[in-house]
Formats: sequence, C-alpha cells, structure tokens
Amino acid sequence: MHDATRVSIEEHTVSGPEAGPYTLTAGPDGALWFTLVHSGRIGRLVPGEEPTEHRLDPDSGPTVITPGPDGALWFTEYRADRIGRITTGGAITECDLPGSGSGPFGIAAGPDGALWFTETATDRIGRITVDGDTTSFPLPATGAFPSAITAGDDGAMWFTLNQGNAIGRIGMDGTVVLHPLPTEAAGPVGIAAGHGGALWFTEIAAGQIGRITPDGRITEFPLPDRAARPHAVTVDGQGAVWFTEWGANRVATITPDGHVTAHSLPTPDSEPHGIALGPDGALWTALETGSLARIAP
Repeated sequence: MHDATRVSIEEHTVSGPEAGPYTLTAGPDGALWFTLVHSGRIGRLVPGEEPTEHRLDPDSGPTVITPGPDGALWFTEYRADRIGRITTGGAITECDLPGSGSGPFGIAAGPDGALWFTETATDRIGRITVDGDTTSFPLPATGAFPSAITAGDDGAMWFTLNQGNAIGRIGMDGTVVLHPLPTEAAGPVGIAAGHGGALWFTEIAAGQIGRITPDGRITEFPLPDRAARPHAVTVDGQGAVWFTEWGANRVATITPDGHVTAHSLPTPDSEPHGIALGPDGALWTALETGSLARIAP
C-alpha cells in the first residue's frame, strides 16, 4: 500500500472556470470523462493530450457520470430531467424522464445490468436499462434530497439522503431501508463502497466522514477541520478511502480507525468536487476553477 502521507499533485486545465468541472470517472477507453455542469458539456481527457468536449443543451446541467455495463458512459442531466449516454466515440443519446422536475443527480451501475439514479426533487430512486426503459421507486421520506448512489457488495444500491439525514439501501426488487444518522443535520452527500463490505460517506454539514456496514451499523469520524465540507468520496486500488474537502481546498484520506491525512491543492479556492480513481492508477479530482487535479504517491 502506498504512503498516503506523501503525494504529488498536478493540475490539468480542461476548461474555463465558468464551465464548472463537477464529477469525473475512468472510461473503458483509458481516458478520464468528466461533466461540465455550468456549460452543458461532457469532457474527455487523456493526460498529455488536449481535452475534448461534447456539447449538450447548455442548460442541461450534466452532473454525475459513470461507466455503464454496455461500454458507454452514462450521466445525469440535473436541470433537464434526463439521463444521458455517450459512447467512447462521442455519440450521445438522451432519455427524458417521466414527468418534470425530478432533478436526477447521482448515477451508478447496478448488479442487475441497469443504471440506478437518484431523483433529488421527487424523493425517488430511478432505474434505467441500457435500452432506455425507466422505472422509479418512491422513498419512505419527503424532502429528503437523495444524492449520491453506489453499488454495495451485498447486491443492493446504497445512497445518501442529504436533507433526510440518512443512508438508504434499495434492493433490486425496489425494497427500501433507511438508516438515520446519529448526528443531526449532518448533510450526507458522497458515498462509496469500501473493501470489506462497508460503505463510506461524507457529511458535508457536520464536517465528518461516516461508515456504514451492510447490517446498518454506523460509525462517524469528526474531521480535524470541522469546516472542511467533505463532498465526494472514493476508494483507490489499495482500498484507501479518499475524499474532497470543498470548504478547505484539500483532498484527504482516512484510515479504518479514523486517522485523516489531508493535502492542500496548489490553486487557492479551487473547490474540489468529484474524486475518482483514474485509468492510470492515480486519484483525480474535478476543480471548479476549470482543472482536473492528479494525486499520486
């Protein structure tokens, strides 16, 4: 396992700050794919090459992007109430969600070969097949703002309820279980499956990192800087848990017993949002200033 206390960070400019890189993921083509939420575009970066962009409706608000089971990239369009798909060759298809005002946000591939996504404005979890057929499951909560979603090792999807102050689990049959957080108004946002079956999540309003086991046992770890506003979380190839500190301009890692090591980003006020393991084995994070930062030991 590499030494997370010593890393190098380099930034790669991919857009102007007005474009707003938000989340990113490793594509099956060996490139990084990212959303430009403010400009309505999907970007692609191969380190050492010029980035490319693919245009959507400029007001669509592409938010979270993830690899699909079909070899394409899938993404949510928060302001357009659509789910999008882009091939590695740049061909885009979009699926309008039933009704309006659903606010799709998080998206992740499930163990059933479909994509699962959150509907922030309607308190629902959605499912879309690679053929574009959609299903929607209501949550037993109102005003809960379901946000990030990920596949767990237990064959279910796990998600955060940012305003509902809980972690949710939905089975492939649509059965939902909610686990309230011990800390009030913690504001959970990001969630990722860690090694050993537990899931890790950020508590942006409480300045904490949480861990939940498949049977619902929750542990919370206060950060040294409670104003750090942890946002996105991911797990690297060695099983280390990494997260962004949006309010402190840092990326950080946390051990299973709660020890935190933080690393400042070179550009002040860069507002790191999404973080993901890149195809090159390094960690990458999307910066509001128009760059992607590479974090490597």
